Amino acid sequence: MVQWPTPLSPKELRAFLSLTGFYRKFIKNYAMITAPLTSLLAKDAFEWSLNAQSAYEQLKAAMTSAPVLALPDFDEPFVIETDASGADMGTVLMQKGHPLAFFSKQFGPRMIHASTYVRELHAIIAAIRKWRQYLLGHSFTILINHKSLRELMSQVVQTSEQHYYLSKLLGFDYTIQYKVGSSNTVADALSRTTPRSSGELFLLSVPNLDFMNDLRHTLHSSMDFQTLLSKVREHPQDHPDYRIHNGLLLFKNRIWLNDDNPSIPNLMLEFHATPLGGHLGVAKTTHRLESNFFWSSLRRDIKCFIRECSVCQQTKTSTQRPVGFLQPLSPPTGVWEDISMDFITQLP
Repeated sequence: MVQWPTPLSPKELRAFLSLTGFYRKFIKNYAMITAPLTSLLAKDAFEWSLNAQSAYEQLKAAMTSAPVLALPDFDEPFVIETDASGADMGTVLMQKGHPLAFFSKQFGPRMIHASTYVRELHAIIAAIRKWRQYLLGHSFTILINHKSLRELMSQVVQTSEQHYYLSKLLGFDYTIQYKVGSSNTVADALSRTTPRSSGELFLLSVPNLDFMNDLRHTLHSSMDFQTLLSKVREHPQDHPDYRIHNGLLLFKNRIWLNDDNPSIPNLMLEFHATPLGGHLGVAKTTHRLESNFFWSSLRRDIKCFIRECSVCQQTKTSTQRPVGFLQPLSPPTGVWEDISMDFITQLP
């Protein structure tokens, strides 16, 4: 890596970045380091400069001195630190203060012009999507350095951005802690270059953590769950799509539920009829639920639930195709072939 030749064309640079990008989760501040190099991949933009050479050398040095990451321990809680600057975001997944993985990326043009609140919220959702396989069905803590996000789950949903991003957090068991940027050193370093000092830590507990405990209780009292759980434990090779995680049974990384689980109506109510659910249609509500949960009659249950939703029936317009215009009757060819009747109302 140290002796890698200087790229002389976009093709050679793209090959080098493809190699380093494979190990980007080991490299802190990867997106910021490679920003001068990725900008050269645009059409007719390749012009090697001192800035590009400096970034190239810095990237090679980072590749040869990357920190050793710890392996995840699913008996310990996870911690996510996030930070979003003007053009970049950085996140780190940790346990016991030791990093498990780094994740950073540059914002697109639309997100660069978005508000700080939206950028910080986007960083949280991006991190949870990135490490969903670790976080689903497991409690974790989100450390943020934006004060307005401390009241994330208790504030009124007013904008379309809030509605979109908050819906992505449904189904996760998490708490939010406010941590000033100066003490959020790891994530802050992934999006900034300014050195930081120590700061204060404020705790916010979000009152939505009993759901997973209630869900486990209902599952463990189900004979269908216990039977399937025993089969997966005794013969895991016969059930390759299933795995046991933190007292739950996951089917293709989604929480498995029995069809008569009492939590299913609450889930459909949360994903459809709440302010975060937004009373969306069958397809979108199904997509949201299927991303985190699985039961065999999921699609049929959602259709029945939405069909019986009084708010949707009263406020939404009909989705049927509009009827055509009235057409005159053709001249009859026989007696009593057509019969017409007019109704006259509101006579004195």
